Amino acid sequence: MRPAPGASPLAGRRVLLIVGGGIAAVKAPDLIRRLRERGASVRCVLTRAGHEFTTPLALSSLSEDRVFTDLFDLTDESEMGHIQLSRQADIVLVAPATASLMGRMASGQAPDLAATLLLATDKPVMIAPAMNVRMWLHPATQRNLATLRGDGVLVVGPNEGDMACGEFGPGRMAEPLEIIAALEAHFGPRPLQGLRALVTSGPTHEPIDPVRYIANRSSGKQGHAIAAALAQAGAEVVLVSGPTHQPDPAGVAVVRVETARQMLAACEAALPADIAICAAAVADWRVAKEAGEKLKKERESGPPSMTFAENPDILATLSSLKQGRPGLVIGFAAETEKVVEHAIAKRKRKGCDWIVANDVSPATGTFGGDNNSVTLISDSAPESWPPLSKTEVAERLVQRIAANIAGPAVRKGETA
Repeated sequence: MRPAPGASPLAGRRVLLIVGGGIAAVKAPDLIRRLRERGASVRCVLTRAGHEFTTPLALSSLSEDRVFTDLFDLTDESEMGHIQLSRQADIVLVAPATASLMGRMASGQAPDLAATLLLATDKPVMIAPAMNVRMWLHPATQRNLATLRGDGVLVVGPNEGDMACGEFGPGRMAEPLEIIAALEAHFGPRPLQGLRALVTSGPTHEPIDPVRYIANRSSGKQGHAIAAALAQAGAEVVLVSGPTHQPDPAGVAVVRVETARQMLAACEAALPADIAICAAAVADWRVAKEAGEKLKKERESGPPSMTFAENPDILATLSSLKQGRPGLVIGFAAETEKVVEHAIAKRKRKGCDWIVANDVSPATGTFGGDNNSVTLISDSAPESWPPLSKTEVAERLVQRIAANIAGPAVRKGETA
């Protein structure tokens, strides 16, 4: 439903709030109050651990609805009440989302009402993580977070600050007004609604023989994160992905390819597009003639000689289209030295609009890692961003795209 002009995007929305166990659960009553102020209705599920920090009475009084606590307490369980409860809402909000609850979500476990609802819902899910800093930074938690993001779960926070345990760092649950803002952004107008985006991601594999191939160390994390962020901003997204282990982003059409030539063909088939982002680390060369059988080490003439051929330049091809060129073409420059200098030259050489330059030398851990440090190269002065997670880089890039596009773009080479 659409809210009345001037009303909050939350007006008339139904929120199923799952309150996990943690000191941040004391913020749940304030969160409910602020949701109700904006016209949302709230139903609450309180986990057993959440009972230690707030009460069903407090949540029920503010939500003016029953609070659910146990899977077998549902009066209509014979009619699969837990299924109905999970699907009657417009969004499921988990605040606080503890490390334990995130782990159950990521692994698909359903031992209690909260986890069962999260597994059974067909509605968007947003989590507000809250835990000790060491728990938040633990590799297991970060793996679970990456899995949840890949499954399309929205994440707000956590913040950095003093903790109830006396430590300092990331892990504080986002404040109620921050969660409200994230919910309003989700239900509000999406800045890229009506636009079509093409994203390339991952490496390419160029065969030498039926067993061996030429490749690189790209994991596809950055490209997949960009595709997810574009979809969350309302764009229709086609992701052309080389071989990766990344989960398909929610709401994105994925085309899987192996080689650079296949990637170019898939990109051309995905046109027209308003935005094209070439984040894939495409192999520059391939073996000119692939061997039909596995090359053997035991050769009287020694190691085989190989003749290389240059692969098609996907970024340059999209940038130079006379008809149907995307209105905004963005490339990536993975460099190991003179990063900005090489990226500026690459942008001019390729003819694209922006270049996102990043240092991929081994010491940075960028290839295969979760973080990235980038510099945006455009017509303006180079803009260096602080070290961010790859998800945050994607979100920031999409914000910049939205700020530069007003309504569906007129594709270069076409008349308005």
